[in-house]
Amino acid sequence: MIRLSKGQEAAIREHGETEFPHECCGVILGDLEEDAAHNTEARVVRELRPLSNVHEEGHERRYLVSPDEMFALLREERKTGRKILGFYHSHPDHPAQPSVYDREWASPWYTYIIVSVLKRKSDLMTAWRLDDNRENFSAEEVEIL
Repeated sequence: MIRLSKGQEAAIREHGETEFPHECCGVILGDLEEDAAHNTEARVVRELRPLSNVHEEGHERRYLVSPDEMFALLREERKTGRKILGFYHSHPDHPAQPSVYDREWASPWYTYIIVSVLKRKSDLMTAWRLDDNRENFSAEEVEIL
C-alpha cells in the first residue's frame, strides 16, 4: 500500500495536465512504516519531486529519468535516509496501466504511480509494482489521506 495526501494526489494530476500531451515524470520520496491494521508495510509519501523527461523521442509515450538525476537521488537517499519509494508518470490519452516499455525499464522494489490524462484532464490514477521475476506488474493499493 502507498499513502498519499490529497495535496500530493492533486500535484501528480496537475503535473500530468501541465505536461500534456507529453508524459510527465517525478520521484516519490518517503518512509516505510508498519501498518498493524493490515499486517503489512505501508509506503508513506513525504515528498513528490517533478523530474525532467529526458527521453530523446516519443515524449508522448515514453519517459526517462536522466542518469545524473538518478545518481543524485540515490546519493540523497543514502545521506538523508529518506527512501526513493518509486516514480510517477502520466499516460496522455491512454489508460493508467503499465506499458511494455514501463515493464522493460521498471525495477521490482519501486512503486510506479500512473495517472491517465485524457484530453488535458487527469482521470484514473493507479499504482503498480513489478514482480521479482520482472514479468508482470501487480496493482498496489493507493490510500489518499
